[in-house]
Amino acid sequence: MAIYLIFVIWPYVQAIGLSMTDWSGLTPTQDFTGFANYIRLAHDPVFWLSLWHNVILLIVLPLITLTLGLFFAFMINVGGRKRKNQTVAGVRGSKLYQVVYFFPQVLSITVIAVLWGAIYNPNNGALNSGLRAIGIPSTISWLSDPKLALGCVIAVMVWWQVGFYVVLFSAGMSAIPDEIYEAVLLDGANRFTTFFKITFPLIWDTIQTGWVYLGIIAMDGFAIVQIMTNGPGGPDGATTVVPFYLWDSAFNHGQAGYGISMGVAMLIVTLLFAVLTLRFSRRERIEF
Repeated sequence: MAIYLIFVIWPYVQAIGLSMTDWSGLTPTQDFTGFANYIRLAHDPVFWLSLWHNVILLIVLPLITLTLGLFFAFMINVGGRKRKNQTVAGVRGSKLYQVVYFFPQVLSITVIAVLWGAIYNPNNGALNSGLRAIGIPSTISWLSDPKLALGCVIAVMVWWQVGFYVVLFSAGMSAIPDEIYEAVLLDGANRFTTFFKITFPLIWDTIQTGWVYLGIIAMDGFAIVQIMTNGPGGPDGATTVVPFYLWDSAFNHGQAGYGISMGVAMLIVTLLFAVLTLRFSRRERIEF
């Protein structure tokens, strides 16, 4: 408890105190300014634009990632045809698929950002080259188009995270007794019914936890934006997220106090998201 208080809780308390100062981040002086940073934050259009991008990530990233993770995990564990001595089985090659899906998790976020930055290159990137190879002329500037840039960032984050949830949901599905699947299969249930009536309800707690975890990741996005995008954070602020704006204010413009106030605002938003998600997604453990 003492270690947790010192290394986790106390830094939060310090951050709240520093957010009420004009500290530049480089000088020893920290003059108290009260709520001036928060008032400035409330009238800062760049902050609200950045927060809106995080809200988009908060909605889209968990929805797509969890949907794909559930689908792939179901096919790997339950979605295959019945085999000899196996009432429930995954598709053929399921072990290989698990490795392939999980592979992005072993890469650092820096490697992922550099890799996808090269893939999105409009001149010789793999994406445009692949489109041209199948007869589709393409010179799309994926990361230079304000309408496409944020979607490209979201696609990379989904690719990066989905493998972890395939493994997580696979673990949850493997804990469901085979007798339950045998009973519904004897009643003539198909894959669709099996998933929505058996698998989905029985791993709901795992899905709920994954949603909160992905929501916390969606409130970040700094590394991918900082390394992969033009500007970075561009074009025209189309991919700027709050953590990047925080870093830019604190380290490039010497406004650490103001940047820390953004961090406190993010803490509040993240806590609200976690509390609301756990509150409104709570359900009885007994399924009917």
